[in-house]
Amino acid sequence: MRILIAPDKFAGTLTAVEAAAAIEAGWRRRDPNAEVLVAPMADGGPGFIDVLSAVVDGKLLSVTVRGPLGEETPATVLLAGETAYVETAQACGLHLVEPKQRRPEDATTYGVGQLIVAAVDAGARRIILGLGGSGTNDAGAGLLAALGATGESGELDAGAAGLAGLTAVDLTAARERVAGVEFVAASDVENPMLGLRGATNVFGTQKGIADERKPEVDGWLTHFAELADRKTADQKGAGAAGGLGYALLLLGAERVSGIDLVAELTGLKQKAAQVDLVLSGEGAFDFQSRDGKVIAGVAKVANDAMRPCVVLAGKVLIGSREMRSMGVESAYALVDAVGEEQAFADPSGSLATVAERVAKTWAR
Repeated sequence: MRILIAPDKFAGTLTAVEAAAAIEAGWRRRDPNAEVLVAPMADGGPGFIDVLSAVVDGKLLSVTVRGPLGEETPATVLLAGETAYVETAQACGLHLVEPKQRRPEDATTYGVGQLIVAAVDAGARRIILGLGGSGTNDAGAGLLAALGATGESGELDAGAAGLAGLTAVDLTAARERVAGVEFVAASDVENPMLGLRGATNVFGTQKGIADERKPEVDGWLTHFAELADRKTADQKGAGAAGGLGYALLLLGAERVSGIDLVAELTGLKQKAAQVDLVLSGEGAFDFQSRDGKVIAGVAKVANDAMRPCVVLAGKVLIGSREMRSMGVESAYALVDAVGEEQAFADPSGSLATVAERVAKTWAR
């Protein structure tokens, strides 16, 4: 039996690399002679560098940057010749701030700009940034400030709240700082930055923005866009990572699918063609999994190769009809197999247990 294991992270419990190892260990209990190919996945969010550093021939540059609330935060840039890979969540991720400490209206993307500066100073002429998992909602103003952008009567590096009193924005120095550098924004989000489908209204809740605060916060971002470039705010992907996509589009970035980029770099298509079965997974297999996420991307590759795709997830919150429309043959939940308490207490062991059960059904 030849299988390909290509999971996403299990948010808060396992990285994609750890999840792949657990699935392989469990499968081999039932089918020790299986030929196993492993390709941990990411869609641009947390785990982006972890996954790519295993397949890209490059070196890791350690950097200390300003975190979302100003604290010193360690991060890395993956350098491969004149190309640099940046995981924006390392500088502005929601996971960097404890739930009780979160102040999304004050959180800044300044550290992401510092990562860009580090990459440029190291010789990068092409920077690919993975967007996702952010705890910020500042329209990328902090990033622009770190590159030299300035504002009058406001603060670009003080989160969304710092944008309220702005009377003018000057991006000239920021654009000059990265002149000649090509930017690629890798993300699964196609939302614009403003309005009902924008960053604040769609993703604000998960970052801690109360519903009654959303109109004012969205108004701050609208005000900033009117000073910087209102038209760009309506482009696809401008709302990614709390408007970080908008700032990158202002710098001329090309927007691409994060999962498609990672799939290409990891040779996922070629690997899928060599196996009998493709296994993927993530923490929660739900309706959000359909829109540019890892499972949807892996399932598409598997279907193109005419191989069945099976999902292992912490929870399965989607029906069989919906999963089959995505190209997923079957899905198995850890909480159903071992219980929610055990799934969180021992995520690796629980995932291995489920993988062993999957092998009983699917191994030849």
